[in-house]
Order: sequence, then C-alpha cells, then structure tokens
Amino acid sequence: MPHRRGIPNRTRRNWLRMVGTAGIIGIAGCSSSEENEPDEGTGTDDSTGTDDSTGTDDSTGTDDGTGTDEEDGSSASFAIPMFRYNAANTGTSPNATGPQNSISEQWVFQTGDGVESSPVVVDGTVYIGSNDGSVYALSADDGAEQWAFQTSGSVQSSPAVIDSTVYVGSRDGSVYALSADDGTEQWAFETGTAVSSSPAVVNDTVYIGSSNSVRNDKNVHALSADDGTERWGFETRGKSTVASSPAVVDGTVYVGDIEATMYALSADDGAEQWNFQQSSEAAPAVTNDTVYFPGLDGNVYALSADDGSEQWAFDTYGPLRSSAAAVGGTVYTGNWDGIVYAMSADDGTELWASETEANWVSSPVVVDDTVYIGGIDQESGILYGMSADDGTEQWAFQTSGHIVSSPAVIDNTVYVGSRDGNVYALSEE
Repeated sequence: MPHRRGIPNRTRRNWLRMVGTAGIIGIAGCSSSEENEPDEGTGTDDSTGTDDSTGTDDSTGTDDGTGTDEEDGSSASFAIPMFRYNAANTGTSPNATGPQNSISEQWVFQTGDGVESSPVVVDGTVYIGSNDGSVYALSADDGAEQWAFQTSGSVQSSPAVIDSTVYVGSRDGSVYALSADDGTEQWAFETGTAVSSSPAVVNDTVYIGSSNSVRNDKNVHALSADDGTERWGFETRGKSTVASSPAVVDGTVYVGDIEATMYALSADDGAEQWNFQQSSEAAPAVTNDTVYFPGLDGNVYALSADDGSEQWAFDTYGPLRSSAAAVGGTVYTGNWDGIVYAMSADDGTELWASETEANWVSSPVVVDDTVYIGGIDQESGILYGMSADDGTEQWAFQTSGHIVSSPAVIDNTVYVGSRDGNVYALSEE
C-alpha cells in the first residue's frame, strides 16, 4: 500500500538528495565540460497533461483523442507518434490500453549499448534510439529489426514519426529526418552540439532543443519538416543546455533549460512571450491553459500558459528529473527520493504519495487507470505499474540496467528501453 508521506526521513533524504543531484547531472550529460562534446553523454530529457475523463484536452490544439493529430500531419490510426504521446506532452491517451496485472516478456531486442531513448509506436513498428549511435525500427509484434540507421553519437532523443518520416536528434550534433519505411536519410540539420531533446512536430515544423557551443549560439530550433532548413533559432539565457522536449500548444512553444528558466516562445518566429525563473530538465506538459513542469529544485509547478504566472507549487523534497503526467484532474510524477506523487491539477493538493525503494528518473505515463514509471533499484532497473487511484503497486518488472526511458503503452503492451542495452515488450500474463 502507498505510504502517505509526512515528515521525510532526513538522514536518508539528505543522502539521496546529495547522490541524486550528482546522479541527475550524470544521467543528463549536461555538465559544462560536456556541452562542447556532442558525441558523449549518458542522458535524456525524458519527460504531460490532460484533465478530463478522456485523457485528452481540446484546448491543447494537438490531440484529437485518437492518438493522431491533424495539426502535426499524422494520418495513421491510433499510435504513439512522439515523446509523451503528442506535442502537448500529455503522456496519455484514452484509446491506449495497458496491462494492469502481472506481466511477462513478449520479446526482447538487444542493441549495442544502453537504451535511454523512449520508444514511439506507429503502424505496428517501434522506433527507438540507443547509445550505440543507432536509430532502430522494430516489429511491435516480435521485435524483429526492420532497419537501423547509424549516427556518429549516442541517440538519447526519442523519435517523432509523422507522415512516414522519423525525426530524431543525436549527440553527434545533428537532427535527422529518416524514411519510416527503410531508414534512408532524408535530411540532416547540424546544430553544432549535442542533441538529447526529443522533437515535437506540429504544422510541418520540427521543434527541438540542443546544447550550446561557440559553433552555434542557438539552442531551441524550429526546422522545416520538409527539408530541415531552420525557420528560427532561440538562444536561452546563459546559453544553457536545453535537454527538455518542447511542448507546442496553440501557437506557443514551451521549453525549459537546465540552468534557470522555463520559456514560452512564439511557434511562428521564436519571439519570447514570457519566462519563469526555474531550471528544468523535464518536458513541460500543457493542458487547460496550464503548464505543469517539475523543477530541479524539487517543486512541481503549475503556471498560467498565457503569462507564466505561478498558480501553485508542490514540494516533493527531492530532486525531480521525471516529467509530469496530468490526467483527469490529477498530476503524477516521481522523484529521486523514491516517491511517486499524485496531486490535484487545480491547486496542487497532495492526493497520495507512494514511497518505494527505487529512484524515479523515467517519466510516467497513465493508461487504463494505471501509472507506468521506470527508475533505478540499486544496480538494476525497475518498471512499476501502480494504481492511478491510490498508488497501490500492481506489478513490478526488473531489468539488469537502469530504466531512464519513458514507457510507451499501447495495445495492452508496454515498450521500454533499459541501460542494459535492451528494448523490452511486456504484456499481461
């Protein structure tokens, strides 16, 4: 049963905060010494919200409730076309189904290195990156490799698949567009520095973040989906790394950097509309004119999407790298100290807190009244299924490597990557 946390265990909490802060920096690969080394690093932004009973929100302007989006150009039946399901980073869909009881492996695909990229699933194919530098297309049914595309750096960015094209970043300093059919390169845009951010694709434009360097002083990019030409670039304050995946809703791009600021930018020209002074490595979630994001100070913030004014803040007492999912009026997230929280989307009131022995770094998704979240359990990885109503553990699955990848849940199957180098497909026993 969940433990409803009151005063935290300060000894364990302080130790975890110290270790967790170092762990977050290591996972993110965002220390200043690495910003000019695009082929190195060990982290990913992975990083939502809706607030009605369907798990979608018409006000986002990105999700029509089918898992596809007329604005982003996807024409397939229900799918998971990009990180956190859609360009609003909602982390949920009413049409998705997932296992609620004990699970077992359906298949396992081994890559050449750890997998920190989060999978997407479109037309029966799982697309995912690996630290071995490759982007893989795998059969969702049996894990058979359909194609692989090799880059010159680790691929921790999560692909976006729109109109038969795969868009993905690499720490080799490029954003790639690949044929979804065979992996053929369509174009590549050189940022000049590492790309761990996951792209959001809306209205034939690819929005993505990058690190910064003397070679390129822009670290938020808007690229033509057709040919990769840059439509605009935005430089964050202090030229900070943008590992966060942007949320794009109603003509505005919401994105944070790891040093100090959450930004709202015009999707048309990149003009700054407002900023909020708090660092974030997680992807913001936008729904009902509210931006939800976890800050590196341990608070989950709710901001007005119109002007960035703070609506509420909830202190988790521990470092946050995990993004938030907001579903049916509830916001869910997990922190490094091992606690998964559910809070009211309206005012931030704690609804439940489930304390575990794991350190949560993966971003949760919520499907079929179940919270799916991955993390670190000592030297291994752990994936949990928890009741969205009260945080009760429904099942747990362990891997031999840490789970940083955010799970993709569709058709009663959970797809997730692990630092043990494997991509897993898990289904109900």
